[in-house]
Amino acid sequence: MTLILDGKAHAERMLAEVAAGVADRIARGHRPPCLAVVLVGEDPASHVYVRGKVADCARTGIRSVEHRLPAETPQADLEALVRTLNTDPAVDGILVQLPLPAGLDAKRVLHLLDPAKDVDGFHPVNQGLLLEGLPGLRPCTPSACMSLLKAHGIDPKGTRAVVLGRSEIVGKPMALMLLEAHATVTIAHSRTRDLPGLCREADILVAAVGRPGMVEGSWVKPGAVVIDVGINRVEDVALGERIFAADPARLATLKAKGGVLCGDVRYAEAALVAGAITPVPGGVGLLTRAGLMANTLQACR
Repeated sequence: MTLILDGKAHAERMLAEVAAGVADRIARGHRPPCLAVVLVGEDPASHVYVRGKVADCARTGIRSVEHRLPAETPQADLEALVRTLNTDPAVDGILVQLPLPAGLDAKRVLHLLDPAKDVDGFHPVNQGLLLEGLPGLRPCTPSACMSLLKAHGIDPKGTRAVVLGRSEIVGKPMALMLLEAHATVTIAHSRTRDLPGLCREADILVAAVGRPGMVEGSWVKPGAVVIDVGINRVEDVALGERIFAADPARLATLKAKGGVLCGDVRYAEAALVAGAITPVPGGVGLLTRAGLMANTLQACR
């Protein structure tokens, strides 16, 4: 029977641990951690994400401070705000919500962050610490995936892992963390030859490409652990009929509501083959937010 890796339940545990850590700090006479959130523009998805993160802060006792800027904010003004937050002793973590509006250079902004306040773990210093296996603030999504594996007693040691996707946010750090846990790791991408065949070799398959339903059930090795990082909204019925062929309930929802969320993996197909799998929604997405809270507490400490 396939084990469903319940991200929602594990996120609840992670948030409870953070809340206990914050309460302990306050009980010892210290101020609560503070997360500064910088949101530029009116991207609807970004506003939804930020609302969720602010709610998590309130739940865990972390103080959140929002800085909302118009889409036409000059690069220099955004960088000036980051520099101000870097030097503010009352701010422990800084989150610059991505993507930034067109015309703004996200790399320049992220590289300006104080690495000790970079709770997303995207700064080159933190990426370098990860590469060297040294303590530092690590990217939230891959950290959460590793935490989920550990919580279910899944040890990557000695396994063959394939990470599908090579982004600096998920793919590359995910590969490094699996390597650190003694897996043998291959990073695959759109130009990989015989991608289905390579995926079928994986004991642990991580899909992080942002393409709905790209990974078919036939790509999954029987008994493999499948971590689906993708969160995609599908509105095209023709696409839905193709990727939800084994999931009539989700296809019906798409047709009835005009849209449905899904991952990079064809869940209904893969769940028949995999030994363990994360659902979408209810999998990695909630864990990423919980990981951000954990990083904020770590930065404060």
